[in-house]
Amino acid sequence: MPTHLGGAQDPGGRLASGPRDRGDRGPDRAGRESRVASGRLGRRGPRGRERLVTLTVRGVPYHIVLDGEPARGRPIVLLHGFNGSSEDWTPLLPRLRGEGRAAIAVDLLGHGATGAPADPSRYTMAEAVRDLDAILGDLGVERSDWLGYSMGGRVALHMALAQPERVSSLILESSSPGIEDVHARARRRGEDDALADRIEERGIEWFVNYWSMLPLFETQRELPPATLAALRSRRMGSLPAGLARSLRGMGQGVHDYLGSRLDRVRCDVLLLAGERDVKYVRVARSMAEAIPGSSCVIVPGVGHAVHLEAPEALADALAAHWMALPELDAEASSRSYE
Repeated sequence: MPTHLGGAQDPGGRLASGPRDRGDRGPDRAGRESRVASGRLGRRGPRGRERLVTLTVRGVPYHIVLDGEPARGRPIVLLHGFNGSSEDWTPLLPRLRGEGRAAIAVDLLGHGATGAPADPSRYTMAEAVRDLDAILGDLGVERSDWLGYSMGGRVALHMALAQPERVSSLILESSSPGIEDVHARARRRGEDDALADRIEERGIEWFVNYWSMLPLFETQRELPPATLAALRSRRMGSLPAGLARSLRGMGQGVHDYLGSRLDRVRCDVLLLAGERDVKYVRVARSMAEAIPGSSCVIVPGVGHAVHLEAPEALADALAAHWMALPELDAEASSRSYE
């Protein structure tokens, strides 16, 4: 049975960051799967624990926020949705610290400050899995919990199926296994391709205005003005070419439908959705029925982006989820970072 969980809203915030390169960020050094930029973990964030890290992964610089020491204990990887970034998870980080969890928040390919290579073959779910596998390897992490929102949830689900040894538990927020009907999938691909063209033609301001007015995000317009301003500022920093390439290569119209493979997921799974996001409530319940031993939490009063609209309620759901799981030996989860 799905669980309804209450929680207070939090106005949220964002990480400070320096100027971002607006051009394509191409290969840095050929022949390396991944490396830490300049051999260092990067500068501290404004709260002291957060470190802004650049890893060059298979020729592309990835921007990552580390909170705590991911190579010790049991870390959690945080994957944002389309047109999001690692900064979207900022409201959740204090509670994760309180739970003793180190966080690895990744800007996915073409998003945030991560590179946006011109090669379209880099924008697939399989490529994202390979990149994330390399990132964990560089950070000295063997296994992690994974929390993915929307598109990031689909990436995390692909990781759980392709690299199950990397996944201790899986939390899918407002996500899906893709589109089952082949005709509907083809229509969605055409719509996404057309939207990608418009993003490139009309620019980021047009897209941010369009995106924020979609019915899916209606409940976000009820957030405090300061939170909305910070969210808009982050979205305005996106690179149009990166978003367009990601949409063409990683949208729901492109990747395979995973619904028939959900019974192969072997880790503990929590499905989350906001009560007012009717479509994804239905999807979460359906996935919970298909994944053996999984649980489902419906957060009241909020919509698609639970982590932005009710971060405390999301944190409560995570804490309850983890309390029910066996603790892993630290050495089984990670290695000391060199």
